[in-house]
Amino acid sequence: MSQASSTKTPRTTIAEAMAVPFRFRDDKLQFCVITSRKQKNWIFPKGVVEPGDSLEETALKEAFEEAGLKGKITGQPLGSYQTKKWGTSLNITALLMKVGKSADQWHEDDVRQRRWVDPKTAHRLLSRSELKEFTDLAVRQITRK
Repeated sequence: MSQASSTKTPRTTIAEAMAVPFRFRDDKLQFCVITSRKQKNWIFPKGVVEPGDSLEETALKEAFEEAGLKGKITGQPLGSYQTKKWGTSLNITALLMKVGKSADQWHEDDVRQRRWVDPKTAHRLLSRSELKEFTDLAVRQITRK
C-alpha cells in the first residue's frame, strides 16, 4: 500500500464537559481555576463524557477529581467550543457549577494547582479565549439571579 492511500479516516468527535466552578466568599464572586497537567496553563476542570454519563455528571466528576470540588450544575450550558487533541476533534461544553465544598486534598492535587480568584483575575489567568468568554457569560448569568 502506498503512503498516499494509507491515510487514516478521522475519528468521530469526542464530547467533553467542563465545569466553570464558582462560589461567593465575603459576598464576592470567585471562580476556581486549575493548572493543566502538562503545560501548566490555567483552565477549568474538564474531561471526556463516558458512555452512559451526562454532561452534568461528567462536569461534576471532573471538578471533584481535578480540583476537589463538590457542588451542583446550575442553569443552561454556557456554550461550547471545538478543538483538536489526540488526533481527533473535541466538542467541549461548559457548565456553570455552584460549589458547596472545596476539599483540602483531592485526587490530582499532586499534579495540579488550584486557585480561587475574582472574575478579573480569572480572565487574566485563563489560557484560552473561549474560557475567558465563558467567565464573562458566567458572571452575567450569576449576577442575573
